[in-house]
Amino acid sequence: MFISVAVSSEHRFAIGIDDEAGKHYLSIPVSNGYVQYSEYYEISPEMFNATEANMESALPFVRECAAQKMDHLLIQKPGKNRGFWC
Repeated sequence: MFISVAVSSEHRFAIGIDDEAGKHYLSIPVSNGYVQYSEYYEISPEMFNATEANMESALPFVRECAAQKMDHLLIQKPGKNRGFWC
């Protein structure tokens, strides 16, 4: 279960905690043309704390996630019809 702690509607991302795994995450909204959903990327507790204190500090990481360059950190792997940041 993903529990959002802070949301940046301006920059379209959220941070929170995966309650089941006890991991911190950053999520971005994506769309594949049929459905909108969120992709969840694992982040360190340090990045979580820094982002919670200053949401804009995460923007470079958000852009990397949106460009699909941080896929090794995805908590849930995408299916065949993967979406793009919206």
